[in-house]
Amino acid sequence: MHSRNLKLSVTALLWTALWLAAGACSAATQVVYPLTSLDDADSRYEYDWAVLRVALQKTAPRYGAFELKQSTQAMSPQRVAQELLTPGGRINVFARATSPELEQQYIPVRLPIDKGLLGYRIFLVRSADLPRFAAVHTLDDLRKLRVGQGRDWVDVPILRNAGFTVVEGTSYRGLFAMLSAGRFDWFSRGIDEAQREYIERHPSYPDMAMEPALLLQYPLPLYFFTRRDAEGKLLAQRISDGMEMMIKDGSLNTLFQQFKGESIKAGALTKRRVLHIKNPHLPPETPLSRGELWFDPVKGK
Repeated sequence: MHSRNLKLSVTALLWTALWLAAGACSAATQVVYPLTSLDDADSRYEYDWAVLRVALQKTAPRYGAFELKQSTQAMSPQRVAQELLTPGGRINVFARATSPELEQQYIPVRLPIDKGLLGYRIFLVRSADLPRFAAVHTLDDLRKLRVGQGRDWVDVPILRNAGFTVVEGTSYRGLFAMLSAGRFDWFSRGIDEAQREYIERHPSYPDMAMEPALLLQYPLPLYFFTRRDAEGKLLAQRISDGMEMMIKDGSLNTLFQQFKGESIKAGALTKRRVLHIKNPHLPPETPLSRGELWFDPVKGK
């Protein structure tokens, strides 16, 4: 009797182990990205998370099921960075313009999410100042006007290195109020950012305008970053594999055109005066030699 009970116990343990193993294999990978603002008008990252979702979908046959969700608590950029540094933090991926510091602290997926579009900058200004900007023809002309950026944004050292006076704001939302109040003269934004923000914010700031004739350009890749641990390494590889598939099959460009195409056309880039500056903080591993990864303003794609 004792032997029979022992056999039953061993059998039960084996079935339990198999059930747990099967559950572990079928468990969906949890991917959590940050909620950066409680402001309903903040649509800055919609495209990034759309790219992330498709990259995860394309790799499901190899890596398994996934659950993609947004964190429930709004976080400042500083809080987002800290959460990804913390083991077991509330997020395990974010999207951000790269810098040497970010690439040392986190695992970068060195494939530009927006094909480098973020490095093409147009300006939100006060309507009354449009004549001042119409007189800008050189970088020296532009340097006479103060530029606004968020505190610790990667653009800040790039702009300061180029000789601009940069005024930093402590919150994204507050930067629009600072512009309206005359704290700085121009808010440097990505092409699609400026146009969406103008539509979203103009009712609250009716004195705000989009500058129509200038384009500031510098290399500024936007990457996904994951935590520097075993889970983060696997997630980064999965995202990279998925994005490479998207680049190859054209689905990344399809999403790019879906989210960015109208803004690119409306921005009339080929009709603007282009002012180039360097990004001295661009990491040497940046894949600049892969032409298919980067937006071409002449071709519009």
